[in-house]
Amino acid sequence: MEKLGFIGAGNMGFAMLKGASGVMEAGMLTYTDVNHARLEEIQNETGILCTEDNITLAKTVKYIVLAVKPQFLDGVLEELKGVVNESQVIISIAPGIAIAHYKEYLGQNIKVVRAMPNTPALVNEGMSGICFSDDSFTEEEKEMVERFFSSFGKFEVVNEALMNAVVCASGSSPAYVYMFIEALADSAVKYGIPRDKAYVFAAQTVLGSAKMVLETKEHPGKLKDQVCSPGGTTIAAVSALEDAGFRSAIIKAADACFEKSVSFGK
Repeated sequence: MEKLGFIGAGNMGFAMLKGASGVMEAGMLTYTDVNHARLEEIQNETGILCTEDNITLAKTVKYIVLAVKPQFLDGVLEELKGVVNESQVIISIAPGIAIAHYKEYLGQNIKVVRAMPNTPALVNEGMSGICFSDDSFTEEEKEMVERFFSSFGKFEVVNEALMNAVVCASGSSPAYVYMFIEALADSAVKYGIPRDKAYVFAAQTVLGSAKMVLETKEHPGKLKDQVCSPGGTTIAAVSALEDAGFRSAIIKAADACFEKSVSFGK
């Protein structure tokens, strides 16, 4: 198996690294980061050895995961100019940055995978959207990419034109879900449930509801209707949510997310 390296070991990079460590030997993984204290922490926690700098890493691995924020990406690509070659695969998680941008820096024949994972990867429940550049990936390369993204959750291959929408659907949306869990727990605390138990009630309900959607394949509206007894407590709550613009707020959040993602590519 070819070696895989991460440039960037922040929250998302570390989550993916931990997932990959479950399916690959430690010796087949490496990483680097501008925060040297962070490198020491990760090495102590995982036993996976870091690499001194980006260029050294790029010269020693086949798969290079660019786990850096969009505003720092071009600086990294400048470093990698003339270092990477056509036998390697670049995997980037920067939102809004098109595959063409990587090729402009690194060469038109460089193989690129554009991806958008999310932070639940840290507990092996991530959701990623991925797309491949129009290059001749070998079956082994595609299998390796898919194995990597499967190591920390689920993934779907999509057309590149949909990648900014993936940021809305799964990349940024864990934050909205955490806000919902926090608000729901606050409401439980308001009526006397201890805070630690309130978080368990709220979080497990979100987890179970999500599992119902995935496993039953039923429309979420149908599942919602099954909870809403005529004249009952749930339909009263749903009515209040509609009055408060619950759905509209989520859609507006997604619109803002999409627009920001698009702006990174301009």
